[in-house]
Amino acid sequence: MSRICQITGKKVMVGNNVSHSKARTKRRFYPNLQRKRFYIVEEDRWVTLRVSVAAMRTINKIGVLSAMNRAKAAGILVEKS
Repeated sequence: MSRICQITGKKVMVGNNVSHSKARTKRRFYPNLQRKRFYIVEEDRWVTLRVSVAAMRTINKIGVLSAMNRAKAAGILVEKS
């Protein structure tokens, strides 16, 4: 499974470790992803999403259905068939 948030689309970033001598080696910055179940009241069902903590805050603010619709419109969230 890829390390991509299903709501915000956050993914792994690449940067450098910089030592005291300023020698640079590649490193990866991972998003803070959590597997979380959300209850959709309108549809009376549970959905499991792999989301960043920032996305959890968004879901708390606007609701899970609105956040999922936004992600679908942006082409981030793809429904399983």
